[in-house]
Amino acid sequence: MKRIPVSEKMRKELEALLKGVDSGEFLLSEILRRGAAIILQELLEQEVTEFLGRGHYERRRVENTGYRNGYEPFNIKTAEGKVCVYKPQVRNTEKPFCSKLAAFFRNNSKVLEKLAVEMYARGLSTRDIEDALIEATGDMILSKTAVSNVTEILYKEFEEFQNRDLSEYEIEYLFLDAIYETLRARFGIKEAVLCAWGITRDGKKVLLHLALGNKESYKDWLSFLRDMVRRGLRIPTTITTDGAPGLIKAVEVVFPKSLRIRCWYHRMQNFCSKVPEEIWPEIKAEIMAIRDAAGYEQGKQMAYEFIEKYKDKFPSLVRAFKEDLDALLNHLRLPFRHRRYVRTTNLVERSFEEERRRTKVIPCFLTEKSALKLVFSVLMRAAKRWRRISFTRMELNYLDRLREELGIKEKPQDMQELKEVCF
Repeated sequence: MKRIPVSEKMRKELEALLKGVDSGEFLLSEILRRGAAIILQELLEQEVTEFLGRGHYERRRVENTGYRNGYEPFNIKTAEGKVCVYKPQVRNTEKPFCSKLAAFFRNNSKVLEKLAVEMYARGLSTRDIEDALIEATGDMILSKTAVSNVTEILYKEFEEFQNRDLSEYEIEYLFLDAIYETLRARFGIKEAVLCAWGITRDGKKVLLHLALGNKESYKDWLSFLRDMVRRGLRIPTTITTDGAPGLIKAVEVVFPKSLRIRCWYHRMQNFCSKVPEEIWPEIKAEIMAIRDAAGYEQGKQMAYEFIEKYKDKFPSLVRAFKEDLDALLNHLRLPFRHRRYVRTTNLVERSFEEERRRTKVIPCFLTEKSALKLVFSVLMRAAKRWRRISFTRMELNYLDRLREELGIKEKPQDMQELKEVCF
C-alpha cells in the first residue's frame, strides 16, 4: 500500500470534520488548530522535498541521495492550544538533515500564531507567509513556490464551503447583506462581498454563502440566490435585507412567497436625516413604538396615525416612512420572541468589524481571491460567538401555519418549481 504524507492524512481528517459537523455549526477552534497543524506539516514536508530534490512519490534519480524514513512527532504551542506535527526523518544523505523549520517553530510561537492568522485571516497570501518567515529568521527558509503550494491546498477549504450542499439546513429566517472591501488592484474601488446567513428551525445561526458581487446589482444578487437554490436551499419564511433595489428585486423574483423584512437599523439611519436634530429623539420614540407594536395590525394602525400626524410637518420623513412600509412591519407577523433577531441585518457586519479590529487586518487586498478568503475566515471565526435562538413547539407550529398561509410548502414539486423559476 502506498504511503502518503502525514499532511494528506491531516487534510482528509479535516474534511471529515467539516462534513460531519451537526447542522453546519463549525467547531472553529478545532478547525483553526488543525488548520495550523496542516500549514506546519506542509511546510516541513516542503523543506524535506527541497533538501532531497524530489517529491514524496518521486524515485531517486541518483543513488545515495537519501530517502525519507518516517516521522518524529513533536508539539508546538499556539494560540489555539498545543499542535502536534510530525518532523520528517531522512536517512543515507551526505549531510545530515536538520530541520530549520522545526527548531524555528518550537522557539517562535508568536510568529507561528501570526502565520496561522495570516493564512486564515489575510487571504492565504504567499507573500505574507514568506515575509513572516524571513522577518523572523533573517533567511528565506522556503522558496516562494513551496509556500505557494501550501496556500493553494488550503484554498480548497474555501471552495468546498462555496459548493457544499445546503439542503440539510432547515432555514427559517434568511439574511442577506454585503460587505465592501477595497482592492489595490482596482485602484481603491470597493468591491461588494455578498453574504447570506440564516437561522435554522433548531435555532442555530449558519453562514451559508459568500461571493463577490462587484456593485451589488440585481444581476449579482440573482446569480447569488440562484446558486444557493441550486445547492438545495430551503424556501425561507422570511428574508431580511436593506433597501438596495437590486437585492429587493432579486429576492422577489426567487422567493416571491417569503416575507421580506426591511432592516430597521438602516431605515432608522435614513429617518434620522429627515428631521432636525433636536426633534429626532421625540420622533424616534414614536417610530420605535410602531416597531415594537404587539402585532402586525396594531403596528399598521399606528403607522397610519404617524403618517397623518406628520405628513404636513415633515413631508420628506413621511415619504421615506411610507416607502416599503409593509416590509418594515412584516417582522410583527412572527413569534414575539423572534422579532428582534430578524428585524436587522447587523449580525455579520458587527461580527466582521469586531473581528477586523481584533486581528488588525489591513484594509485593502491585492486580489479578489484574498478578499473573499479574508471575509470567509473572519466570519467563520465570528460565527463561533453567534448564540442560538430557542424555538418552542408552539413557535414552530405558529411558523408552520404562517408558511401555509404564505403558500410555502415543503413538497418536492415546490422545490422543482422554485428551480424552474430560477433557471
